[in-house]
Amino acid sequence: MKIDTIVNQPVVETERLTLRPLRRSDRGLLDMYGSDERVARMTRSIPHPLPPGATEAFIQRALTDDRDEDVWVMDASRSDRAELVGLIALERMDREQSEIGYWVAPAFWNTGLAQEAVRGLVEANPLDNQTIFASVFQDNPASARVLTNNGFQYLGDAEAFSVARGATVPTWTYLKKYR
Repeated sequence: MKIDTIVNQPVVETERLTLRPLRRSDRGLLDMYGSDERVARMTRSIPHPLPPGATEAFIQRALTDDRDEDVWVMDASRSDRAELVGLIALERMDREQSEIGYWVAPAFWNTGLAQEAVRGLVEANPLDNQTIFASVFQDNPASARVLTNNGFQYLGDAEAFSVARGATVPTWTYLKKYR
């Protein structure tokens, strides 16, 4: 028998999604979606191909008490979709700031789920942030629209390394201020 530790992290409800903490039982869908090159190429940290053990290590980091990033599953089972359609996370920074990151499985692209998840997390503001930053690769304008539609302001251009691409990629950087 295996017992999962309950992570001290709030659940956020939106119209179609339950944003809930990651569980070990999410591994199968995370492996499947994380192995998709289309998903990996739009993130900074998912390698492609996905090496053995990467998903388990990610889940283990997300469940530790001393983590610096809170990860929520976009669970769409309430709206007759999959239990895991994507992930959204807040990485803690200093001075009451975080950086938001998210991805949605390709089968659920263009359904508004990313926009709904970002809106839900931004409105809930579970870390009581003063500021949330975000950056998206410039070849992913759909993710940029998700941010601007949720009140993020464009800050400027930058670059970030993508593990899946093995290269530095131009990004657009955004900011959401609360106070």
